[in-house]
Amino acid sequence: MLPFKVVYHPRYDLNLGPHVFPSQKFRLIAEELVNSKIADPGDFLTPQPASDEDLLRVHTPSWVNKLKTGTLTASEIMKLEVPYSPELAEAVWLAAGGTILAAQSALRDGFGSNLSGGFHHAYANHGEGFCAIHDVAVAVRRLQSDSDIKKAMIVDTDVHHGNGTAAIFGDDSSVFTISIHQENNYPAHKPPSTVDLNMRDGAADDEYLAALIPTVERCLDKFKPDMLFYVGGADPYSQDQLGGLSLTKAGLKRRDREVFEAARSRSIPVTTALAGGYARRLEDTIAIHVNTIIAAREIAEKYPKSKFTEQKSHGAVS
Repeated sequence: MLPFKVVYHPRYDLNLGPHVFPSQKFRLIAEELVNSKIADPGDFLTPQPASDEDLLRVHTPSWVNKLKTGTLTASEIMKLEVPYSPELAEAVWLAAGGTILAAQSALRDGFGSNLSGGFHHAYANHGEGFCAIHDVAVAVRRLQSDSDIKKAMIVDTDVHHGNGTAAIFGDDSSVFTISIHQENNYPAHKPPSTVDLNMRDGAADDEYLAALIPTVERCLDKFKPDMLFYVGGADPYSQDQLGGLSLTKAGLKRRDREVFEAARSRSIPVTTALAGGYARRLEDTIAIHVNTIIAAREIAEKYPKSKFTEQKSHGAVS
């Protein structure tokens, strides 16, 4: 049994067919958590799709309507890099709802984990790089709208720069963004995050962690967010087809654990979403994502949940 909730929906699959993005991974992660007795069926929450109102706090009406009606232009589909389908639209609405639900759970339990999401290349008015709706941004805006949080920090560990995140929050002092990524990789244009950690090709565990962990700790102390949103990328792995870093599975788990410890030791709730992973062996991607949940469990057990709901009565966390 986990000391926090995991959010999953069978319709998370993006219905991509043969594609480098293994969208069946969401189901396989959920199955592995149960089969390995890491999680019980009762640890799972089923999300509702995010409302259009939720999406419109981040995305333009035109883009939301195009996704709902399937009226994307050829160039928009080309930029998105995945074929459009009604199942794709359903999946990204559910993913956004899932990250909202995970964040709401984190306020109560100290952690909340969505088994989808992390779609950090989505901009307000278009999609890019397999990402149509920016679920983390939607969740941040929903919790701010509900006065559950004032300030959020996003720590993005995908091997690719979080360009959509940087663009959406570029002029917003209430959201602090950190992106650690391979510098010589997608996307070509990288709008500035609050902090960008540009890693050289082939960077391995020690170099990567020496850049990330002190930065996260320093920024948490300076910014003092009400919640940390963690985009847990599996693609810095050495065997990833779309990455050029050299992290091991053990290094990636250590990354997750140390970021989580930095937040929870400061009594900051953590919401996790699972981002890219394109390993040559799908089972490696699954194992890396499962390790993120295991790392969260380890830190949740080390730092028992703060009763955030007792600190507020529908007011912002202080």
